[in-house]
Amino acid sequence: MKMSRRAKRMERHHKRNRPLAGMNLVSLMDIFTILVFFLLVNSSEVQVLPSTRSVKLPESIAEKKPKEAVVVLVNDRHILVQGRKVATVEQVNRSAGLVIGPLKDELKLHARRARVNRAPGRPFNGEVTILGDKNIPFDLLKKIMVTCSQADYSRISLAVVQKVKDKG
Repeated sequence: MKMSRRAKRMERHHKRNRPLAGMNLVSLMDIFTILVFFLLVNSSEVQVLPSTRSVKLPESIAEKKPKEAVVVLVNDRHILVQGRKVATVEQVNRSAGLVIGPLKDELKLHARRARVNRAPGRPFNGEVTILGDKNIPFDLLKKIMVTCSQADYSRISLAVVQKVKDKG
């Protein structure tokens, strides 16, 4: 069917004044905001242990990730709890007993604080992570572990560097 001149003119006019397709930025910003919050919440899943140059951790193929706990750092000279020096390795090696007194006192202090600051209805878990140099003697490690268990820290983890399994 043939269009009249007026119909053609009106069609051209409507094509010329047609609004361009717009982009709704509000919903796009909402999506990115949700994505940012999701990434922030899930990025805290990584456990970062304090690193020092004086401690070389042993390697292991362990799969479990460390939990947030009190950190006992042992190098060739000092024993530190949460970065605070509590004893020297020389003093501990000279002592006869299996329990290290200053370490036990410091761990008891942290246990008391944890019990006071914990959420209601949540029990004290007594977790400790030992960052021990790979060259420390086993007798020293044994004394530290016995002391941790005597100070109500029965869940003891040893920090290691995760090495890649051989594909073969």
